[in-house]
Formats: sequence, C-alpha cells, structure tokens
Amino acid sequence: MSKIFLIAFMAFVFLFSSCDNKPKNPNEFEADIIIYGGTSAAVVSAVEAVKSGKTVLVVSPDTHLGGLSSGGLGFTDTGNKSTIGGLSREFYHRVWLHYNDSAAWKWQKHSEFGNKGQGTVAMDGENRTMWIFEPHVAEQVFEDFVVENKITVLRDEWLDRSNGLVKENGQIVSFKTLSGKTFSGKMFIDATYEGDLMAVAGVSYHVGREACSVYNETWNGVQGEVFQHGHHFKTKIDPYKIPGKPESGLLYGISSEKIAANCTGDTKIQAYCFRLCMSSNPDNLVPFPKPDNYYPANYELLGRVFDAGWREWFNKFDLIPNRKTDTNNHGPFSSDFIGMNYDYPEATYERRKEIIREHEDYQKGLLYYVANDPRVPKEIHDEMQKWGLAKDEFPDNGNWSRQLYIREARRMIGVYVTTENDVLAKREVPQPVGMGSYAMDSHNVQRYVTSEGFVQDEGDIGVDPKAPYSISYGSIIPKKEECTNLLVPVCVSSSHIAYGSIRMEPVFMILGQSAAMAAVLAIDNKVGVQQVSYELLKEKLLKAGQVVIASQAVLTK
Repeated sequence: MSKIFLIAFMAFVFLFSSCDNKPKNPNEFEADIIIYGGTSAAVVSAVEAVKSGKTVLVVSPDTHLGGLSSGGLGFTDTGNKSTIGGLSREFYHRVWLHYNDSAAWKWQKHSEFGNKGQGTVAMDGENRTMWIFEPHVAEQVFEDFVVENKITVLRDEWLDRSNGLVKENGQIVSFKTLSGKTFSGKMFIDATYEGDLMAVAGVSYHVGREACSVYNETWNGVQGEVFQHGHHFKTKIDPYKIPGKPESGLLYGISSEKIAANCTGDTKIQAYCFRLCMSSNPDNLVPFPKPDNYYPANYELLGRVFDAGWREWFNKFDLIPNRKTDTNNHGPFSSDFIGMNYDYPEATYERRKEIIREHEDYQKGLLYYVANDPRVPKEIHDEMQKWGLAKDEFPDNGNWSRQLYIREARRMIGVYVTTENDVLAKREVPQPVGMGSYAMDSHNVQRYVTSEGFVQDEGDIGVDPKAPYSISYGSIIPKKEECTNLLVPVCVSSSHIAYGSIRMEPVFMILGQSAAMAAVLAIDNKVGVQQVSYELLKEKLLKAGQVVIASQAVLTK
C-alpha cells in the first residue's frame, strides 16, 4: 500500500468517524411518545408507555408532578371505587402502603384519625387502597413512579404556543418550548388541564357551556334557579354597597349582567379555587397570611351571609391524615372565585399567572378576613383562629398549593363527544376505554342580581348517574382530518355537564393509561390513533386491570 494511499485512507476514516460522532444538538430531544403536562395523567401515561417497551419523554410546565392530586386535592372524588383499575388503582394502593407504616402518622395516631371519609372507609384493608391523603404523600408516589420506571422528565418547560409546533400530513412532527428545546416523537399525548398542545395542533375544542339543544341535554347551559347543592343564597341578601340603594353600586364579585334563559349556551366556565391543606396542630401550622392586596370590603357579602344566620363555614374542612384538611368551597360565598376565570383557558401565560395570583389574593384575603375581621361572628372567628396553613406542605411556595383547581378549560371536540346521555345511560357507549361514576358536578358559574333585586349564584349542578358509565375511546382522540398522532386524556371530548363527572383525578389517570396503550398500538401497527384496532386495545386494557364496562366494575371491588 503506497504512502499516499494510506494517508488518503486514514483521512477518509477520520472524516467518516468525525461525522458519525458529531455531537447532537443538546436542545433536540426525541422519543417514541412525547407527553406534555405534569398532571397525574401525564405521569401515569409515561409509566404505561415504559411498561409497554416504548421510549418516552415527559415535558412538564410544572416543577412538581401530580397536578391536583399532589396539589391539595387529597379528599378524592371517587364515586364508585370499583370502576378504578390499572395504574390509577396502583396509585391509591401505594398511598395505602404509605399509611400502613406507623412512621407516616407524625402529627396524630392513626386511631385518632379513624377510618371514615366520603361515606366509606378511607383506608380499605380488603382492597389495599386509601383514598384520603396528604399532598406530599401523593407527590412522592408520582416521583417514585418516575424513578422506578426511569422516566425522563423535563420540568419548567412551556410549549411555545405562537409558532412552536411542526405538523405535516395531519401529524405532529415536533414542538418547541420557550426555552428553545425541540421534542420530536411518533405519538403525542396532551395531559394538561388547559389543552394547549391540542389547541396549537389545530384540533377542534369548546370553551364554556353548550346550549341544551346542541347535544339534546337537560342540564347544560344556564341553569338559573336550579339548586341541587347548598351553594346558593338561601335567604334574601341585598347586593348593593349601601343596602337598598342601587345607585351605590354592586358589592364586589356581583355581575351587573342579566342572566340568560335556562339552557342557553355561553362562554362562561365554572369557578376555580385552591384546594387548601390546613392544619389544626399548633406545632404544624402557619397563621393565615394577610395578602398585600387585601380589601375587607371584598368580603362584605360574606359578612351579610353571616348576618343572616349562616354558620356552615367549616362544613368542607374535610379531614385528611395528621390533623390536616383538604378544604374546598362550600356555601353561597366561599373559596370559589366566581366569574373571575372566564378568560383563563385561552389566555396567554402572562395573563394566566395574573389570574392565578388574583385567585390566590382572593382566597388568602378570605381566610384572613374570617380569622381576623370583627365583622365575623365570634364563634366562627374563635374556631378559625385554631387553624392555619400546614407548615410541612408546599414549603417552597409559602405553604400554599402550587396548583389552582382548573375544574374546566378547553374540551376537545373529537371523534365521539361524551354527553349527559352517556353518563345517564340513555345510549350505549362505543369502544369503552375507562369508566366514570361521579355526579355531573358543576360549580357556580356566575353571581348576579335576581329580578327581585337580591344576589344569587348560578351554575351549581349535581346530577347523579344511576350506575357507573363507560367512556369512549373516541372521546380521547381528535377527528382524523385534524390530527392522527395525538391523544387527549384530560381535556377530553365532552359536553360541559358530562365533563362535570369525568373531571376527577382517578378518571384522568385511567384515561392517561388508556391513551398510552393506544399510542403504543398505533406505533406498533404504523397507523393513526383513529385506526387502532379496538379489539387489540381492549385486550391490552383488560390485561392491565382497566375497568371498562359496568359488569366488570361489579366484579372489581
């Protein structure tokens, strides 16, 4: 071999190896399945993808995983627990394992807590599940899922909603986040409460309440003078700053807009709040902080409710382990910031942050008012003084929940729209991939002045299904002409009132797992999500312990 040839050959080898080992762009990521979101559904979807042998990346806007399940909603809205299977049930089993350890009971004995909640046992020894838990316990379970399954999670990564998505031939190719990272995959799952990836991908969706006529429903749209819970004004309360004088203006939070006719559709959404973790243990509480933007006048309406004799303030201080609560809205004037979230679903990130801060200020001010203002009845004030924020929860956020309760935002209009007719068993549900059973529950949507001149709330609905109902595969996938490689297990295809039942954390986890299973089958068979064989999917669902039909739910207690 000549010297010239040898030098040329070595140069070629060097050039080839240099090209082969060229470092990849550190801001470019690729996996079989890309999951956008940090909710419970996002984590469960990722676990299922890994168990099915696929590579997966979780791109999470949130730093802490679990959404509401780790954000204060520890008094789980379950409905019929026999409908909860698969990894969703595994989550509640792991919570049970945690509280089986005496070391978990730091601030009280298990015997002091008892074993009741939601009309059933909190810790179910027979089925090895627990449904009531502290926020940090839930977060640890999600983090354990991540570690055990070696799931890569990129946190504090926000979808570029302006021009961050590449879509070709009806498929998402990649999306970019505001930090400049790009994520490419074969399948994508939008597991956010807001449905941002779905929206950017050009998938149809709805915000607000449909008119009853749209899906032949009874409980959708405006529902004035319909009171199915106790969250309304049961006595005649004057709405004006100076009682009896409309010219003085309305009290804070009351709309001057006239209420529309019943069953009318609108773009309004049910109220949001924070599910607060409070403590009554003097060694583990922080006094309710006075927010910078505190205006006692904002709570004058509550003062008038107290004046009228209302004393149910503590009725939704639902107890969770270690002398803590999951405190939710209750009554005519409470933690729900009614009418102040209408623009949230479509808002910019900056505006959403403002809305979240407005809700935080409102709710902190409410707590401070009840604990400190002389306007509040003494028995309420004295009892409230015994409570504070739990010192050992959310320590990096001033002991305040990191997750606003986004009860409803965008809802996809997909292959199949779940309506009250499905929830109330008025028709057979095709291709079921999970079940729901909770009441069709909508919180109040607006606060207005009645024709008689008194304040009233509207939108609070609670209609119980007679039995658990199935949720169709078509409700977690877009129409074929809009996108063929996206699944949406949280902002599902549903009417407003049906979503009031679906929107429960156990159901989101169920649908998250089913979405990942479908994504795996789509990849393996090189088809779009709309062409996945339902028989193969059903086989996979049942093997994983998912519950999809009522007869199966009866057997799975």
